[in-house]
Amino acid sequence: MATDAHFPEEESISNAIPVNIPRVRSSVDLVTVLGLLSAIGLIVVAALFGKTQANFFNVPSLLIVVFGTIAVTVISYTALELNDIRRSIGAVFVRKTFKHKQTAEQLVNLSVRVKKYGPLSLTKVETDLARDPYLLNAMQMVSDGIEPQVIETILGQSSETSHERKLFAASAIRKAGEVAPGMGLIGTLIGLVQMLAQLDDPASIGPAMAVALLTTFYGALLGTVILTPLATKLERSVEQEAMMHDLVRTSALSMAKQENPRHLEVLLNSLLPARYRIRYF
Repeated sequence: MATDAHFPEEESISNAIPVNIPRVRSSVDLVTVLGLLSAIGLIVVAALFGKTQANFFNVPSLLIVVFGTIAVTVISYTALELNDIRRSIGAVFVRKTFKHKQTAEQLVNLSVRVKKYGPLSLTKVETDLARDPYLLNAMQMVSDGIEPQVIETILGQSSETSHERKLFAASAIRKAGEVAPGMGLIGTLIGLVQMLAQLDDPASIGPAMAVALLTTFYGALLGTVILTPLATKLERSVEQEAMMHDLVRTSALSMAKQENPRHLEVLLNSLLPARYRIRYF
C-alpha cells in the first residue's frame, strides 16, 4: 500500500513540466544536390551551345582525373582512416535539421524540472531524451549526481571525438580537391607529349591539343565545382552540431550545479545567434 501511495506523486512530477525535445531529422540535402546539378548543368550548357563542334567528352582524360585523384588521395591515409572517411562522407548529402531555439527552450524546461523536483526527476523523461543520444547521456549523468567537472570532461571529449572524425573527412575531401587540378595538369602534359610526337602531321595538332586540355578542364571541374564545396558543406555541418553540443553541455553543467534556470537562459542566449535566442521567463 505504501508503494501505491507514491504512484500519483511520481506521475504528477512526470506530467507537471512536460518535455518535448525536438527530433533531429535527417533528409537528403536538396540544396547541395541542386547546387551541384546547377553548376555542372551551366558548364554543360555553355559547352554544348558554343559555336564550335568541339567534343568535351574524352574517356582517357576522365579516367586520369577521377581515378588518379582517388588513388593519390588514398595514398595519404591508412585503411582505418579511409573507412572513417567513407562513413562521414554521407553527411555531405544528408542534412540534419537542428532546431536550436526549440532545443534551448526545452533545456531550460529541463532545468526548471531539476530545480523543482530534483535531478532524479530526469529519469522519468528518458524516453523523450532518447531522441538525442548526446542529450540523453548528459541528462543521465546529471540524474546520477556526477560532479560537474567530470560531466564537462566526458561531454567535451565525446563531442570533440565526433567533430574530429567529421572534420578529418572534410580535410580528406579538401585534399582530393587540391589533387584533382594537379592530376588534370599531369594528363595535359601526357597529351602534349603525344601531340609533339606527331608534329609531322599538322592536321592532328589541333585535335590532339584539344584532348590534352580536356584533362585540365576535368581536373578544375572536379576540384573547384565538386570536391571543395562538399568539404565546406561538411565543415558547416560540424559547426551546427558543435553548437547543439555546446547548448547541451552548458545546460548539463548548470543543472549539476543546481543553478537558477534564469541564469541558464542567459547562458544559452549568449551561445545562440540573435535569431535563435529564447525568452522562456
